[in-house]
Amino acid sequence: MMKWFNVGKIVNTHGIKGEIRVISTTDFAEERYEIGNKLHIFMPNDKAPIPVVVAAHRVHKNFDLLSFEGYFNVNDVEKFKGGMIKVTGDQLGELEENEYYYHEIIGCTVYAEDGDEIGTIKEIINTGANDVWVIARKGQKDALIPYIKDIVLDIDVEEKKVIIHIMEGLL
Repeated sequence: MMKWFNVGKIVNTHGIKGEIRVISTTDFAEERYEIGNKLHIFMPNDKAPIPVVVAAHRVHKNFDLLSFEGYFNVNDVEKFKGGMIKVTGDQLGELEENEYYYHEIIGCTVYAEDGDEIGTIKEIINTGANDVWVIARKGQKDALIPYIKDIVLDIDVEEKKVIIHIMEGLL
């Protein structure tokens, strides 16, 4: 069975030339939206995904703007609003050492070096400089942990376990 991974949500059209506005949920937007790449659009009420090929990609404010081969008019892409853009598992490619996919990190339990459980990673915010992990804690507000090597000591995606060094003022 084919496994699909979300790369972004189509939130609107942009201009009249068939560009769409995407809020990306992928960690490797540049790679995903390379010209010539094949993506699939899943619409809420359709059974089969719509295959598309990236014709152009640019970043505008917090959005990725995409256009697809054969869709050069706003009327052609209007129907994609609300759709999810996905790739197949075999398109994920190999990662460098110490690189992880968001779906591997989200859901991991975070522990301090001394073994104290801190909480569960529920979201990842891409700040441009480094990712920030949002950790849901019981009875306290969420903690924000920057993904940097001084803080994140060990990641075990098999065990869904992360060990961090708690610097002063971190929590």
